Amino acid sequence: MVLGAAEDHVRAPDLVTAKVAMSQLRLAGFGAVRVTSNWLPGQVAPTAAELATLRNVEAAARLAGVKVYVSVYHPGSRTTPLDATAQAQFAQYAAALARSFPSFDDIIVGNEPNLNRFWLPQFAEDGSNASAAAYLQLLARTYDALKAVDPGLRVWGGALAPRGGDRPGGIRPTSSPTAFLKAMGAAYRASGRTLPVMDGLAFHPYPESSSISPGLAHPNSTSVGLADYDKLVALLGEAFDGTAQPGSALPILYDEFGIESVIPNGKKALYTGTEPTTTKPVDERRQAAAYDLGLRLAFCQPTVAGILLFHSHDEKALLSWQSGVYYADGTPKASFRAVQDSLERARGGSIARCDGLALDVKLLTLRFPGPQEFLRGKRDTRFRCTYDCAWELVATRTTTGAVAARVRGYGRYRRAIVASLKGRKLGKAPVRLSLTVVHPVHPGTPVTRQSGELRPA
Repeated sequence: MVLGAAEDHVRAPDLVTAKVAMSQLRLAGFGAVRVTSNWLPGQVAPTAAELATLRNVEAAARLAGVKVYVSVYHPGSRTTPLDATAQAQFAQYAAALARSFPSFDDIIVGNEPNLNRFWLPQFAEDGSNASAAAYLQLLARTYDALKAVDPGLRVWGGALAPRGGDRPGGIRPTSSPTAFLKAMGAAYRASGRTLPVMDGLAFHPYPESSSISPGLAHPNSTSVGLADYDKLVALLGEAFDGTAQPGSALPILYDEFGIESVIPNGKKALYTGTEPTTTKPVDERRQAAAYDLGLRLAFCQPTVAGILLFHSHDEKALLSWQSGVYYADGTPKASFRAVQDSLERARGGSIARCDGLALDVKLLTLRFPGPQEFLRGKRDTRFRCTYDCAWELVATRTTTGAVAARVRGYGRYRRAIVASLKGRKLGKAPVRLSLTVVHPVHPGTPVTRQSGELRPA
């Protein structure tokens, strides 16, 4: 599962600044970043300035070993690409971006088209949903344009907000993800299209406020949160199963999930404006706990391909998001270490116990002590594991098969592990070392490797 951050802080006008931001993101434990690129009417390719910024992102990500997702969308409802000309321009823009950056192989099309902030109209004159069918047309055109550049590109559709009113006559016309996906499926079936429109669904499972647990389910409403995975999969199945567009088996990317924290007095000078009353930020300990729960929920959801926290760094305007693990000045919050540990446990496969999951651990850089080292008293076996691992090192006498010594331990994901028999009495008969590793939470098939014959000193 990809673990990253949705963070435009890395979009810098120079490589040095981009690299610093990307290194901070990597240090926090994020292995991926989602950046945005805005299309405006009339554009068929990114501007020279936009290309330069994205080149800095690309270079910084390569140096830091971070995967990049790019979200291409129009910045607001006034620029909604509704007609064929605007949609063709949007698709050309996305294709030109992909052509310029072959390493950016995950493109997200649009942003929260079920909200009036980003897409109008939401409803037709008769009150029926209009945004889903129009967005589907844009997604299909962009999918085809991107696949023409590179068939291996992954195109993510949706990027849906978790809630909506479904009230055509309301002051704020919005569509729930439930209504939007159903309408999108109906439009796809009516279109007669024989190709998919997306390789995965992007989704934003924010809770109603930062004070509400990500574990809150919505069985009796049209909202969809992190705890409503089965509901979301069922909606995708209802919309698309039986067509050329995968539905219930479609990969899901939670490309925005954020919990805002209260800014302490010593940092308030870094921020401007006033916090909205609806946000209800929490202290940094609760922020870390909410992120841990969110990661645990996502980890056990089989078709979830990744989760990106929104953000790594706080935005300075309190009207926006203070959901990072860094303050606006780049110093770490009290939640930093806890979130870092949660990300590492998720990457190692141990953050949650999931029914039916079995993880096969592989050994990396295994090195038993050599014969001459063993004679000189060197007793360390060094290795790394592809996931968290429980390990056992056994010294067996080659003459009788009896166990001369045994040590056990636990190792974290990809960290250097030393299994030592130092101080154990091995006698003088030759022995063979046997190392076995298995996942400690989701045991798959144990892996065992043996040394050659070794003679104690």
